[in-house]
Amino acid sequence: MMAVANTAQAAAVPEWVVKFMGAIDTLEFDEGFAPLTEDTDMFFGTAHIHGIEAIKAFFVKIDEPLVITHEVLEFWTAGDGVRLLRGEATMAKKSEPDRVVRAPFTHIFYLADEDPVRVRELRFTAGPLQTDAVM
Repeated sequence: MMAVANTAQAAAVPEWVVKFMGAIDTLEFDEGFAPLTEDTDMFFGTAHIHGIEAIKAFFVKIDEPLVITHEVLEFWTAGDGVRLLRGEATMAKKSEPDRVVRAPFTHIFYLADEDPVRVRELRFTAGPLQTDAVM
C-alpha cells in the first residue's frame, strides 16, 4: 500500500463516485461499476475480493436482503490517484423495513488511471453497526 502525503483536499463528489454508490444501493452494476476491472482488488473489513465479477457477487450477497442507501458526506483527493470518502449508510432488512440502522463508512480508492477512471484497489471500513438489526 502506498503512503499518502498530507496533501488531501476536500473536493466535490465526482459523478463516477455517485454512480458507484448508486450501483451498490440498487445492485444494478453497469455504469456504476465501469471503473472496476478484472484486476481490481477490494478489501471490505477482513474480506479480500479480486476482480469485478467477484466484487459484484460480494455486494449481492451482503446487500440483496437489505433496503440500503449510501450517502457521501465528504470527499477528498489525496494526490497520486488516492481518493477518500466518508459517508453514512441507511439500511433495513427487506423483511423489517421499519427497523432502520445507520452506519458510518469510509472508502479509500486507489486509482490506476484517471481518464477514464480505473480503480486499482478499494478499501472499505464500516461501523460501528448493530449487526443483529440487519443480519
